Amino acid sequence: MQHMGSKLNLKTNEIHLWFAFPDEIRDPNLLSEYKKLLTPEEGKKQQRFYFEKHRHQYLVTRALVRTTLSRYTGIPVSDLRFDRNKYGRPELVVVPKDFPIRFNLSHTDGLIACAVVLNQDIGVDVEDMTRREISLETADRFFSKTEVRDLHQVLESKKRDRFFEYWTLKESYIKARGMGLSLPLEQFSFHLSENESLRISFDPRLSDDPDRWRFWLLKPTGRHKAAVAICGENRGAYELTIRKAVPLSAAEDFPCAIVKHSDI
Repeated sequence: MQHMGSKLNLKTNEIHLWFAFPDEIRDPNLLSEYKKLLTPEEGKKQQRFYFEKHRHQYLVTRALVRTTLSRYTGIPVSDLRFDRNKYGRPELVVVPKDFPIRFNLSHTDGLIACAVVLNQDIGVDVEDMTRREISLETADRFFSKTEVRDLHQVLESKKRDRFFEYWTLKESYIKARGMGLSLPLEQFSFHLSENESLRISFDPRLSDDPDRWRFWLLKPTGRHKAAVAICGENRGAYELTIRKAVPLSAAEDFPCAIVKHSDI
């Protein structure tokens, strides 16, 4: 385990994925330090959450992204500024010219993720598989015909897993594109094999090239699914490093199961 303070390096073929588990972060002294990291606007937003668990999750999320990006860029935590594009995707306002870092965030009950890469579009999504009932009606609404057909055919005992595999992958792609739900979800399909491979295909109406994209599907815990998408200028393989962090305290390698990926 390492202390959260030293500068972090990142190569062009590397992706760093940081997980934080808010239910494990309860030290009042540490939480007090997190509150000092918030801007006045972030502090007001935190207080607007009705439930304490959502205020806590927001606090840990902001602490994770601020401390992590500060360690990569060398910019003091308090000097980091964020902006959003017209679809709501957050980006750093000021990025070092020699270190063009990009990031993406996701959170769900019990898990926060921050994915970091250099100079490339990246998306991450995490989902708690216990928090919602799945339905084929939902799949009909949000998935492509190919994905819906596969979901109908999969064994009943595997339907929940398969549903969230598609859900997280599709979310990671639209987040990497930075266009949110303005992208027609039925115009791209994921194809999941029985082994560890996966691939994406596009409807001709959605102008994109499958060869630009790399995906990872992960299972961080027994109740969570996660997916990472990157639009790769580097057509070769990427190295995905997964770590667990307690902001301002410690970090360690995290043994996360990679269920499927597109580099096979």
